[in-house]
Amino acid sequence: MNYSCCNNSRRDAVKAHPYLNGIDFLEVLDNPADPFDKRQTTLFVHFLKPVAAGSLEVKNIIITGGDRVQHVKVTEVTFVSPADTPFSPPGDYSKNIIAVKVNAAGDFSTYTLKLVQDAEHLLPPAGFDPVLSAVDFSFKVLCTSDFDCKPGCDCEEEQPPVPSINYLAKDYASFRQLMLDRMALLLPSWTERHPADLGVALVELLAYTGDYLSYKQDAIATEAYLGTARRRVSVRRHVRLVDYFMSDGCNARTWVQVKVGDGVFGLQLNRQNNGFATSILSRVKTLPNDTSVFNPDSQEYQSAINAGAQVFELMQDVTLYTDHNQIEFYTWGDSECCLPKGATSATLNGSFPNLKPGQVVILKEIAGPQTGAAEDADPSHCYAVCLTSVTLSHDPLYGNIASPADPGLDVTEITWSNADALPAPLCISSRNGTNSYNNTSVVLGNIVLTDYGLTITDTNTSSLIPSMVPEANPALDSLAGSCGSHCEQPVVVHTPPRFRPQLARGPLTQAAPFDVKAAVTSATACMQWALKDVIPAITLTQYDPAVHGGVTWHPLRDLLYINGDTPGFVAEVESDGSTFLRFGNDLQGMRPITGSEFVANYRIGNGAMGNVGANSLAYLVTRDTAVLTHVHAVANPMPAHGGVEPESIEQARQNAPQAFRTQERAVTADDYASFAEKSNPNIQEAVCTFRWTGSWRTAFVSVDPTPVLKVDDEFKTGLLSSLEPYRMAGMDLDVDGPVYVSLEINMTVCVTAGYFANDVKAALLNLFSNRKLSNGKTGVFFPDNFSFGQTVYLSPLYAAAQDVPGVDFVQITTFRRQDDVTSNGIPDGKLELNRLEIARLDNDPNFPDRGIFKLTMNGGK
Repeated sequence: MNYSCCNNSRRDAVKAHPYLNGIDFLEVLDNPADPFDKRQTTLFVHFLKPVAAGSLEVKNIIITGGDRVQHVKVTEVTFVSPADTPFSPPGDYSKNIIAVKVNAAGDFSTYTLKLVQDAEHLLPPAGFDPVLSAVDFSFKVLCTSDFDCKPGCDCEEEQPPVPSINYLAKDYASFRQLMLDRMALLLPSWTERHPADLGVALVELLAYTGDYLSYKQDAIATEAYLGTARRRVSVRRHVRLVDYFMSDGCNARTWVQVKVGDGVFGLQLNRQNNGFATSILSRVKTLPNDTSVFNPDSQEYQSAINAGAQVFELMQDVTLYTDHNQIEFYTWGDSECCLPKGATSATLNGSFPNLKPGQVVILKEIAGPQTGAAEDADPSHCYAVCLTSVTLSHDPLYGNIASPADPGLDVTEITWSNADALPAPLCISSRNGTNSYNNTSVVLGNIVLTDYGLTITDTNTSSLIPSMVPEANPALDSLAGSCGSHCEQPVVVHTPPRFRPQLARGPLTQAAPFDVKAAVTSATACMQWALKDVIPAITLTQYDPAVHGGVTWHPLRDLLYINGDTPGFVAEVESDGSTFLRFGNDLQGMRPITGSEFVANYRIGNGAMGNVGANSLAYLVTRDTAVLTHVHAVANPMPAHGGVEPESIEQARQNAPQAFRTQERAVTADDYASFAEKSNPNIQEAVCTFRWTGSWRTAFVSVDPTPVLKVDDEFKTGLLSSLEPYRMAGMDLDVDGPVYVSLEINMTVCVTAGYFANDVKAALLNLFSNRKLSNGKTGVFFPDNFSFGQTVYLSPLYAAAQDVPGVDFVQITTFRRQDDVTSNGIPDGKLELNRLEIARLDNDPNFPDRGIFKLTMNGGK
């Protein structure tokens, strides 16, 4: 009888026996250099002990088995010399090995070599163990094979009988009835149905469990599809499969002015002070009107928070000065003045050496120009500008005339960036009848940028539920191993612990990145950001008892393409505002260490709730005693904006299937032009031309900018960076401005009798200018009226001139490219331009090469 045993102890027992010997293993000699008929005809039989000379002969060895090649005969038995000892095992074991030669090589089936007394007596020879006197082998063991030689899974487990399942049972009542019917079949004598019976109680308990599991199955099936998912996290993961990021909203920002008392010079207001984030709170009814600054440990702070005050926090440090609270404009002695639309400079009354480039000030109308009353001021006339230069100067006209050494009245010249150019005129002084109103608008300093959200820093108690990474659950362990042999012990594979904690408070703030160290270039840029750049305002610190110190974990938009050693996590927000944190698996993102504990530093407050109106913020909260003493009031002169609600489930269902069809690669010339126009709102049109430069193909992108934009090196660098993600591999990029074509136009005008010729001429020069007109319209040759390759027609010029009052007759005598006598456009009534050319006629005597417009006036007065 053959046994399959896992512990083969007989080999060791025979080896320790005083005289018994046995076969250890067998090798087949297969040398490719030997003749084909000699290969696989020599067998090396290894014994546990040395074999006595002459103890084994040809008659003592037989070989059985085989399918195609049977009756393999032993032709010779010799002992191996030390020089011919096989490579395994290493060392001199020649006395333990015999070489058995056979008449032919066997086939691919299994053969058995046996030690016998002779052909008639099949018992093993004297001195050989009856169990270890036979060994199975294959002649083809050394043949090349593409497969693993390890035995396969031939030992299948016995399958239990399939139970009879009623798939219509899906709820508590049907599960209860199903089990009661089954019990009636198995135990007919049990007829008790009273709820207090233990058997009935167990049946109902199992029915409840089945009902819960059935619900979970249905819920999982529901969440498995985008069209039926009900949870926001499920929809978020579904749409990510088509490369769509579901927006979790964004917080709001606003500019806040901090007014200080007299004598304050260089008071520092920091974002953080003694572990507390300096905060600005909205006005609440529970606090007195004269309260404006208090400590976070005070009763006022708790009262404001309990009353639902909106909390904004500083995004940058600011230095406060008394003379920056309110600054008057200086108009050099003139009256009824205003800053025009598009203004980028102004003069301040006084010397303000502490105003520095990079600081933000607010130009605000504080009184109505018609009445001079504060309540009549237009709240929309309030503009934040970032200073680009500050120059201290003097007005000698209003100085001390008696003293020639007196430089005059102190003034300060300020300029700001073109991005902050005034969108509308700002009245500084006005007159209404006999009443004059000065300083209807002023400059507000001590301005700091704030954003919506309350910082919470864990100290004694963690905000994560749970906060500690649990141990692996043994019930979830799986067994891994081969089923080819029952002797192999299965390997226990521990399932990593499930750790998806929930944030205790919400909603979690979603904020756009803001580099406080980088110099502010414009106030407008501080209020503009892309929703795709918004990230959760939270960081985690992991404390492992076995490691000194903590590890900081940062939020990520997704764990895809993240290295396995990156300590990052994803904050997943549900529809009710609750937040769950998802960690990596050591393949995409690091997995938290079992037994470690997490604490959080995060902010709460998000969405449109932070879009508070102007002057809604009224309280400053800080632990800085100097600030508590000297700050008198805080306010937001401008409303907060930028707060966006999280994208709804239905919006994601509608947007995601279409988002991945968006072109994200520039292939044609029109693609490059389209992406250039989208990258900057001040590019009114762009064209692209492919050229071979001698080394590679280059896409030359030419842009037609608005008047506020200059195609300089800084602009080119920014546009190249914007186009780089869309560039095709092997294609180079270059950016240049348009090719301007200056025009030369001579017009002869016959003035209607009774009109002054000079007035008509002034009206025509104003109409055919490149400026914006006082009536809100633009001149004929305003830059935005022409673009790439646009043909300039003659008939619109006649029509525009004839509409001017006092013009009786018009004749255009010259209509051509400037200084090009061959480009006369009068016969065809048009001037055609190439695709990269833009018509220009500035009629500026300082730049005569930018086009000329001449008028010859006849008639009139």
